[in-house]
Amino acid sequence: MIRATFGQLFAKVRKLRTHLLFSQFGSSYFTTAWLSNQISKPRERNILLMGPPGAGKTCVGRIVGQRLGMPVIDIDDDVLERTWGMSVAEKLSEIGGDGFIEEEDSMQHLKRSGLVLFLDVDTEDIIQRLSRMKVNRIVGQDAGVSMREILQYRKQFYEKWLDARVLCGTGDSVEDVADKVLRTLGRYEGSESEMFISTRSQMSSDPKFFSDVVIEGLAPDGGLYVPKKGFPKLEPSEWLRISSMPYAMRAVAILENCIHPMDVSPVELSTMVHRAYGQNFANQLVVPLKHLTDHQYILELFHGPTASFKDLALQLMPQLFAHCLPQMCNYLILVATSGDTGSAVLNGFQNLKDSDRRRIGMLIFFPEKGVSQIQKLQMTGFQEGNAKSISVLSDFDFCQRSIKQMFGDPSLMGHLAVEYATVLSTANSINWARLLPQVVYHCSAYLDLLRNRTLTFGDPIDVCIPTGNFGNAMSALYAKQMGIPIRKVICASNHNCVISDFIASGAYDLRKRKLLVSNSPAIDILKSSNLERFIHHASDGDGSLVRDLFLNLERDCFFKVSETLRQKINLEVQAGWCSEDDCLRAIHEVHVTRGYIMDTHTAVGKVVADRIHDKTCPLVICSTAHHGKFAPAVLKALQCQNIPQDPVDQLDKLCTIGGREQMHEALMKCMKDSGDDPYVVCEADFSKLVDEVETMIQDSFLRVQ
Repeated sequence: MIRATFGQLFAKVRKLRTHLLFSQFGSSYFTTAWLSNQISKPRERNILLMGPPGAGKTCVGRIVGQRLGMPVIDIDDDVLERTWGMSVAEKLSEIGGDGFIEEEDSMQHLKRSGLVLFLDVDTEDIIQRLSRMKVNRIVGQDAGVSMREILQYRKQFYEKWLDARVLCGTGDSVEDVADKVLRTLGRYEGSESEMFISTRSQMSSDPKFFSDVVIEGLAPDGGLYVPKKGFPKLEPSEWLRISSMPYAMRAVAILENCIHPMDVSPVELSTMVHRAYGQNFANQLVVPLKHLTDHQYILELFHGPTASFKDLALQLMPQLFAHCLPQMCNYLILVATSGDTGSAVLNGFQNLKDSDRRRIGMLIFFPEKGVSQIQKLQMTGFQEGNAKSISVLSDFDFCQRSIKQMFGDPSLMGHLAVEYATVLSTANSINWARLLPQVVYHCSAYLDLLRNRTLTFGDPIDVCIPTGNFGNAMSALYAKQMGIPIRKVICASNHNCVISDFIASGAYDLRKRKLLVSNSPAIDILKSSNLERFIHHASDGDGSLVRDLFLNLERDCFFKVSETLRQKINLEVQAGWCSEDDCLRAIHEVHVTRGYIMDTHTAVGKVVADRIHDKTCPLVICSTAHHGKFAPAVLKALQCQNIPQDPVDQLDKLCTIGGREQMHEALMKCMKDSGDDPYVVCEADFSKLVDEVETMIQDSFLRVQ
């Protein structure tokens, strides 16, 4: 039998050690090259180089084998063809495609013998190589099927079996790819190189990896987790390659470099990402970039199910969280929201499979008078199962401070763990898994400009972001760290302008400053959590400085950085703020001149950008929410008379002004389905919030006897 013969052949391969081995066969769908792994001698694992014909497996493998000082064995010549007495191509011709071993069976043999690396080479590069080799047909390519089609078809099978991807940039040489293979092997075997530390410490006595920080959320010392060695920097050729991909594939390629495969395998990560960014987004581009005027572009981040940029993180983060969870505990996710995070968290976690939802609860705290009516309806409509939203008679800062205080209370955390087998975590942007996916859309905006030939790689852009908790701005700076040529991040505030004041003066002063209600409530924040990550970044990881500054902020409501550090901050970040009148005026002017309706937060960004951007490079303004979420303010800005009180009528009114194509259908449906649902209103008392947490746990999980 053919199957038995191949199984015996692969058994021979699995016995080979300290040799470099190649094959143009491998399985009915794969061509392979083998390499014994000398990098991790105790494990004695082979390495399979997997990829289509023309990927360079043989050439790359020989270079790697020479660098590692290993003899070379060609599986085609020395194993398969000697056994068969004919070439692989002749064997295929003799038995036909259906007679070849199924990839499932053969790859199980191969996987047992070692590590599978996928040489992910650009299709156009492969076609050019095969053309130079005068190869116009490959194994398995039927009549009428183009080379490009068969290569694209095969890729799904490579994606299914890889342990790690070697992302080959456009035009990479075989020497470049060989270097990347060795780096990939080193990364896979050296997970300790991707540890996380707290912003408030230089070193962690207890090593923390991606899975740990996803679950813990906040570091034990009160700091936020950051990668110890920063972000990986991709090469220009890799960015050129990624620019040709759709959004979900861009996300996979970028996030694979940021999440170690021992924490989340590439296969699992790809599945999560494609589930996160699929039909649940109203626009097939996920985050379309639209030209607004002259040098300005709008990055629309509101096409997700809850109509805000938070969906870009919170359609993926719950899947990462569930994947990393230990099996023995229940988890209660605590979230403080200024409006958009709450509904996005509820939607994202509700989409988990039932087994995960049974052991994960969600409790949202939002300021009663600090969110729009539509935002409130989005949250209070989820009062079922293990999900609940509670209004607090205070502001966002109180809600966020209370959650941090709970995490910092060992007696409370211990009580919940012992009494209910429940651990607290968070889905705010203080959680690394909340922040990380946001890096992708900043990269994607630049890649769209690249693909549209607005610029060539290396040309700079500026990014303007409506800023409250600084997470979105921080993710843009991380995109810059990965190699995206972002020159300046412009932080735009409303009249709660503590961030812009800090960027200008170096002083973070909350003394005598009260939170003011605005038309852009998502950035109505005075105590910006992710500013801690930014100061850690700007100070080159000075954990002692960060600890002292933020302890001073807790104690005195004030800190000031040195002039040297302030000047360094200004090299990367600019900031400004706008009044309520300026915000509404911008909405009206853009609609009159461009026919485009901005939400209030995007308008804040537009006003600040117009004032301080020097117009010497393209500017991307992040549109963080759909205008329908803030319908009364937007209708007022558009000079609409007799604004309706009912949210559905408000959205209908916006439809008549902007056209149905500018409406967010999921938002409209949510409002039509929502009723006047009762919800809990809690006093601004920390102990009362703790009581709500314990009640939520009792209602959600079985009590441990």
